[in-house]
Amino acid sequence: MNPLSSVKGALTTGFVLAIIVGVGLSMWGGSTGIDIHAALLGRWFHILAGVMWIGLLWYFNVVQTPGLAAAAADKGGPGGAGISKYIAPTALLWFRWAAVFTWLTGAYYLWATGALQGAFELQSGFRTIGVGAWFGTIMLFNVWVFIWPNQKKILGIVPATDEEKAAARKTAGMASRVNFVLSVPMLLCMGAAAHGLPF
Repeated sequence: MNPLSSVKGALTTGFVLAIIVGVGLSMWGGSTGIDIHAALLGRWFHILAGVMWIGLLWYFNVVQTPGLAAAAADKGGPGGAGISKYIAPTALLWFRWAAVFTWLTGAYYLWATGALQGAFELQSGFRTIGVGAWFGTIMLFNVWVFIWPNQKKILGIVPATDEEKAAARKTAGMASRVNFVLSVPMLLCMGAAAHGLPF
């Protein structure tokens, strides 16, 4: 069976390839063994989860929300029912749990490198990563307190009147847009901290 014919197979293939690349680079560099620290694994999983989370955040803001608005405005078109019924619930499942996993692995990485307290207290030497961590924390809060509870009303997972659904759309949309905006400086801070930039 072709492993690329399913998401599980493709993901497994990606992890196996990453292990092969890691071993190969380790041996190419003259190492006799693989020295993979827990912090390195934490950072790797943090990046993987972050790509899923922020990728879906950008998908919602750049593709799905404008697409659903266009579908609603097209009176003779097929509408957005298919997206709301089949795509949005699955995307939101991955989105909200990727947010949790991103935050937890980021906190673990900061703890494993001795930077957790310094980052969250915005101490000198940790301010860049700390600002990024605080943005990520605010974004996680928005996902679970504003976006997901309101999306459950919008998608009909929990009962809601038309007025409640309209209010939920506004709240979830604004929280998602705030996260979209915060993701830009958050990624700047994460990248800058990873490369030792002093701002």
